[in-house]
Amino acid sequence: MHPATRTAIYRRLRAANPAPTTELEHGSPFELLVAVMLSAHTTDKSVNAATRELFPVANTPAAILGLGVEGLKPYIRSVGLYNTKAKNLIGLCRQLIEQHGGELPADRVSLEALPGVGRKTASIILNMVFGEVEIAVDTHIFRVANRTGLAPGRTPREVETALLVNTPPQFRKDAHHWLLLHGRYVCRARAPACPKCLIRDLCEYRHKTPARAPRLAPRRLQRALLAGRELARKRRQRTSA
Repeated sequence: MHPATRTAIYRRLRAANPAPTTELEHGSPFELLVAVMLSAHTTDKSVNAATRELFPVANTPAAILGLGVEGLKPYIRSVGLYNTKAKNLIGLCRQLIEQHGGELPADRVSLEALPGVGRKTASIILNMVFGEVEIAVDTHIFRVANRTGLAPGRTPREVETALLVNTPPQFRKDAHHWLLLHGRYVCRARAPACPKCLIRDLCEYRHKTPARAPRLAPRRLQRALLAGRELARKRRQRTSA
């Protein structure tokens, strides 16, 4: 893809959404970390449903640690793999308290050492909390980057590297959110909404979804329309006569 095309794509995405952010509900950096960690292999809607119950009760490492694994589980049952995530979240809180004074570490190595935190989660925290230029690649971004031609790659890491290299500097900070939301609501895995896509003419995807043909009226309605037209024609003939 030509660099000018990439710039045009990001300009349109920015114009449509000048201040993009995550759809995960949170009120602090720690709450964001918890929400992102819980979001693996599940939907933001499920995570938000869980954290609306959890955070009013416990929204600090000490408070969640105090719940214990079994006490935490009822709050996050709406989240996929909640048994494993409950264990990881308790371990994460314990490690934050014991090794980081209850605060989020600001480096990738320490973040990825936390239970349940992988590269994607660490990238989101580094980007949103600490202002670093990181592009976390999830399934949506991986799909959009390959379909559009923005940053083709065989693995999420390859796509991440390509996006960091190819994305114009002025767009790198928010690229993650724009591409994720575009993949979630427009460039979907099944039946991508190409006809309403705002970058359709810039995208290199060869199999764009065509616009749906207008539905044919039912036969009964068609007959009624024809009968109405015929009646109108006869009336015009009588009037002219």
